[in-house]
Amino acid sequence: MSKDVDSSLPWLEAITWDEKGLLNTIAQDAETGDILMVAWMNKESLLLSLEKGEAIYWSRSRNRLWHKGEESGNTQQIVDIRLDCDGDVLLLKVRQTGGIACHTGRKSCFYLGLDQQTGHWQAIDPVLKDPKELYEK
Repeated sequence: MSKDVDSSLPWLEAITWDEKGLLNTIAQDAETGDILMVAWMNKESLLLSLEKGEAIYWSRSRNRLWHKGEESGNTQQIVDIRLDCDGDVLLLKVRQTGGIACHTGRKSCFYLGLDQQTGHWQAIDPVLKDPKELYEK
């Protein structure tokens, strides 16, 4: 990713930001195609992500910028960026450091599968690392 990003370029204005100035963003493993997580970005987080070459999101719960992996060390190196046809969803193709994207210690945040017979969500993917080891340092 380029380190010199011009924030006045038309590409930034082509994005359809929501009423809070946010953009739904999907992180996808660049090698496997697995969807790792969904997060939010604002203009500042997108520009910082481009500048740094790593995913930086807007945390709605913390109401601040969130550099993915800032606590766990599991950063996301940006390989490619795509915008959907409506201009309101961003796709980041990333290299996931440590192979863990989810705060539960799993590869992906999409680890629950619906058991259609019981009508319950079941954890399908294993925990790769205890979250306490990732966040309590």
